[in-house]
Amino acid sequence: MKKQLAILGSTGSIGTQTLDVVAQNPDLFEIYALTAGNNVDLLIAQAKKFLPEIVVIGNENHYQKLKNELKNLPIKVFAGNESIAQVVEFESIDTVVTAMVGYSGLLPTINAVKAGKKIALANKETLVVAGELITKIASENRAAILPVDSEHSAIFQCLLGENINSVEKIILTASGGAFRGKKATDLQKVTAKAALQHPTWNMGTKITIDSATLMNKGFEVIEAKWLFGLKPEQIEVLVHRQSIIHSMVQFYDGSIKAQLGIPDMHHPIQYALTFPNRLNADIQRVDFSKFNNLTFEKPDFETFKNLSLAYFAMEKGGNMPCVLNAANEVVVAAFLQDKIGFLQMSDIIEKMLHTIPFIQKPDYEDFVSCDKETRIKVEEMI
Repeated sequence: MKKQLAILGSTGSIGTQTLDVVAQNPDLFEIYALTAGNNVDLLIAQAKKFLPEIVVIGNENHYQKLKNELKNLPIKVFAGNESIAQVVEFESIDTVVTAMVGYSGLLPTINAVKAGKKIALANKETLVVAGELITKIASENRAAILPVDSEHSAIFQCLLGENINSVEKIILTASGGAFRGKKATDLQKVTAKAALQHPTWNMGTKITIDSATLMNKGFEVIEAKWLFGLKPEQIEVLVHRQSIIHSMVQFYDGSIKAQLGIPDMHHPIQYALTFPNRLNADIQRVDFSKFNNLTFEKPDFETFKNLSLAYFAMEKGGNMPCVLNAANEVVVAAFLQDKIGFLQMSDIIEKMLHTIPFIQKPDYEDFVSCDKETRIKVEEMI
């Protein structure tokens, strides 16, 4: 039988590429539910093409337009964030692709895990904010969480057949973003337009800015801790400009396994959906005669402070990663609107990590209140 998929955030970069994979494998997958936040026009087009059982638009102002456009089709239409969080619980759904951006993906992911669904996790903020809670619920409900991030997919593939206790460390590779090699003096007046010029990956706006500040890599460090049960000192970041080696695992005997490929998100998406099988994919292959100069360097923690702040939040634990994420979401939005400078983003995040009261063992309600308090204080500071 075909796997029934719910794609949360179907109009974003990961969501649209997931639909590419579905379109290329119509004998394996069907779309049961599509959700989007605001892009109602693209959601309408996707619904007409894939004919899901359910579509949900987060922004309730778009409900009537969505309803009218789909009224002649056998599709149930809902609106609101509560509906997005509820749709993942439908019994018919086999796999939930969490491609929503940011904190908004937390509650739907929790509900999907509680419902015992297989999770193809692209919303890294879920594990950043509440990794301990999510992994606990997943264990209790026997819900499989498979990584979609290229780096974590690479680590997952390298660990297959290995004993996790034989791992010395993992090495997450980073492209270095748009400003690799720059110093703080070079970044005083850089624009959002410049920050959005990623050297190797085609990604959404928010994640591209996070890549430029290295916050995206910081989030991936925290996510890796929870996905693979690692200690902070077992997670290393290495800048690899070409993005051919997606990440590596070093074992206690000194051996290193790496996963390589052209930077194309279709591969890790397809692998998460079809695991443990590998299917043929119309993806460019690596021609090593054209990639005969792979380079590596340590990240600049001093200039790109966000990576250091992520390690700090991870080691502190509790609600600090929640503070990190909430503050980052607000400052990135402000930077994109030219309200603050590039370097100010890190300064504000650091201030919040030392301002918001520490909670050692937060529950879900603590995360909700912490997220809200942090956003309010950051807005006030801006």
